[in-house]
Amino acid sequence: MSQKTEKPTLSGQRIKTRKRDEREKYDPSGFRDLILQGLNEAGSSLDAVYKFLDTAGSKLDYRRYGEVLFDILLAGGHLAPGGTIVTDFDTNKLLRTEVCVFSADDDLDSLKGYAQLITKLVRRYKYLEKTLEDEFKKVLVFLKAFSPEERTKLAKVTCILVGSGLVPSVVLISCLQDHLIKDGIALQFLLDFFKTWLLEKDAPTLWTALRKAGLETRLMEFLPTTRQTPEIFHETFENHGLSSLLDYLKAHQDTSVKKDLQQQVVPLLKNDAPMKEILSLLKDYQNKHSLLEHDLAVLVWKTLMAAVEWNKKEELVAEQAFKHLKKYSALLAAFTQSGKSELALLIKIQEFCYDNMNFMKVFRKIVFLLYKSKFEDFYC
Repeated sequence: MSQKTEKPTLSGQRIKTRKRDEREKYDPSGFRDLILQGLNEAGSSLDAVYKFLDTAGSKLDYRRYGEVLFDILLAGGHLAPGGTIVTDFDTNKLLRTEVCVFSADDDLDSLKGYAQLITKLVRRYKYLEKTLEDEFKKVLVFLKAFSPEERTKLAKVTCILVGSGLVPSVVLISCLQDHLIKDGIALQFLLDFFKTWLLEKDAPTLWTALRKAGLETRLMEFLPTTRQTPEIFHETFENHGLSSLLDYLKAHQDTSVKKDLQQQVVPLLKNDAPMKEILSLLKDYQNKHSLLEHDLAVLVWKTLMAAVEWNKKEELVAEQAFKHLKKYSALLAAFTQSGKSELALLIKIQEFCYDNMNFMKVFRKIVFLLYKSKFEDFYC
C-alpha cells in the first residue's frame, strides 16, 4: 500500500502590521464630542473659540472630519441626512452647542463674527476650502429641516461668505430642490440673501456673483411653479425692497435677450427669409420676454442696419440704404404703433445718420418712407 504524499506547507515568521499602517476607524461621534467639549469650555467668546479650534487642528483630523466641524459651527451639532441633529444612545452626552450660527443673535454684526471665525479657520487650514463649499451645498438642501429663523441666519452668513469670496455663489443652486421651491423656502432664502448683499454691496457686484453661478437667467425658478410669471416675480421683488436690483437685472436680461434676438434675425435677413417669418419671430420674442414696443422698434432698426455691408462710396450708399429700408419698412411699421415708439425710432435714425454722414442725404427719404409705409399698412 503506497504512502500518501504530504502536501507542502508554508512556514515562516508572521509579520505584525505596524500601527502606522493600520487605518484609523472612522469615528465622527468621537470627533464631535471633542469639539463640543472644547467649545463648551471656550464659552461665548469667539476669540477663545478660534483659539481652541486653531490649537485643536494640530491634534484632531480636520481633513477627515471637516464636514462634522462645519456642521457644528453652523447648526450646533452633527447633521444627519435630512438636516436633523445626530442623536446618541447615551442621553447624558452633549449633542449640541450654542456656539453656532443657528444660536447667534439675528443681527448682522453677530453673524459677521461667525463668518469671520469660519474665514480665519479656513485660511489657517487651507485644505478646508473645498469641504466648506461642499458643506454649504449640503446644508442648503436641508433647509426644510431648519426653523425660519435659522434659515434667515444661514442666508445672511452664506451671503457674507459668498461676498468675501470664501464660498462660491454656485452653492445657491442647491436651493433649487422641488420640495424647497414648492413650499417657498428657496425663494425666501434667496430674498434674504439678496437683502443682506445690498446692505453691504451693490447690484452690479451681485449680478457678477449670479453670473459666475449661471443663475442670472434662472431666478424665476426659485418661485413655486404656479407662480413663475414676470408679474409675480416683479411684485415679489418690489414688496421685499429689491426694486433697485430688479431694475438692474431687467436691464441686463433685456440686453441678453436683445442680443440673442439680433443673432437670430440677421441670418434671416441675409437669406431673404419671408417677411412673415421674421415678423413672427419678433412678435414671439416680444410676448415671451415682455419687450416694450419702443425698445423693439430701435432694436429692429439696429438689426436692419447691421445686416448689410454698406458701400463705401457716398453717392451709392444713400440709394443702397433707401432700397434696403423700403424692402423691410413693414417691420419697422409693425413696432411703431405708438407715439413713443415713433419718437424713439426717429431719434435713433437721426443719431445713426449723424454718426454715419454718408446717410445724411437720405435721412428725409427714410422718414417719409416709414410714415408712408405705416399709413399704407393702416388703410389696407
